[in-house]
Amino acid sequence: MPQRVTFDTVRKIALAIPGVEEGTSYGGLCFKINGKKFAGQAVNKSAEPNSLGVIMDFDQRDALIAEAAETYYTTDHYVNYPAVLVRLSKVNTAALRDLLQAACRYASRRKRA
Repeated sequence: MPQRVTFDTVRKIALAIPGVEEGTSYGGLCFKINGKKFAGQAVNKSAEPNSLGVIMDFDQRDALIAEAAETYYTTDHYVNYPAVLVRLSKVNTAALRDLLQAACRYASRRKRA
């Protein structure tokens, strides 16, 4: 049986990436690289409980949702942000690790708003 993914799992994976720091954003747990957030608890009431928001470009987000809508989604609140919502109950640790590493690289390349 696959291991259940929790925010502790997210923390272990994220903090294993060199240079990543843990913080808070809007009262929820988040992870930053060079001061830029790349993942965090989806705290808006439109998000399902136990969801993680992960920063990425819109094309990648749309592809993930099209490929695995049971795992990845967005809501009206998040639709204009370059991010995807991830149901932790549906994602496996390997996919989560790849997602967090890609989001970290993406955030590192982004200019500060």
